[in-house]
Amino acid sequence: MIVASSNPFTTLEHLLRHVLDWLHGTIGLPWSWSIVALTVLVRMVLVPLTVRQIHSMQRLQAHAPQMKEIQRKYKGDRPKLNEELMKFYKENQINPAASCLPMLAQIPVFIGLYYTLRHFTKHVPPHSNLSWLHIVPNITQHANAHWSGYLLLAVYAISQTSSTLLMSSTMDKTQRMLLLIMPLIFITFLARFPVGLLLYWVTTNLWTVGQGVVTRQLVPKGPVAPPKRSSRTPPREDAAGDGATAAVPQPPQPKPAAAGPPRRVKRKKKKRTRR
Repeated sequence: MIVASSNPFTTLEHLLRHVLDWLHGTIGLPWSWSIVALTVLVRMVLVPLTVRQIHSMQRLQAHAPQMKEIQRKYKGDRPKLNEELMKFYKENQINPAASCLPMLAQIPVFIGLYYTLRHFTKHVPPHSNLSWLHIVPNITQHANAHWSGYLLLAVYAISQTSSTLLMSSTMDKTQRMLLLIMPLIFITFLARFPVGLLLYWVTTNLWTVGQGVVTRQLVPKGPVAPPKRSSRTPPREDAAGDGATAAVPQPPQPKPAAAGPPRRVKRKKKKRTRR
């Protein structure tokens, strides 16, 4: 039974603990793999938000040239630039915030799981197996308490960087660089968190990487822009039909003979008749 509380994180803590108890007691998963399964369930629930995120990123990528032109045009006028971008987003049905929805939705789950693991040993039987693959001795301990925690921190940094590279291809260079640096900053904080939180975040990063790979394989690539024409570019000859085959070159025509000088026409003199 989930106990209601005025603190929403306490309610979320009880909910996550009941889900972990169900995965461990009913499904038969170890506690560490129950956290991995919990992460998969959370990401499955967030699939609609993920689909909106992918569609939003596709629209941003398709309209990137127009957006760059607006940024170039109003480079010196920040308020006007924001106004024109908002109009552009509205006209083309683009929601830039949609790319952040899956991550924002996971923040309450992350905090609730932190409270769950902090009081986890009070709700599990004594001498329970809290290890993961016999590498992590206890998923409730801090990551900096054992060498395996540092190993998970390294896996977290690699997986976070990979997911950022896959999901931020349409972002500004400065924003993308900040997202690539953030994992290195977060490591100092995550080292003081329970290892179970690292398992959750590594699993969700690996899910994001796999999702990005599948998306790139399924989404068709856009048409390639034709090359810019110049004065030296020969005129394009489209073949008949669908244009798949090139036009057959015609044999060279013989040059006309050079015209000679104009011919003189001799006129016959009329004979005078005698009277």
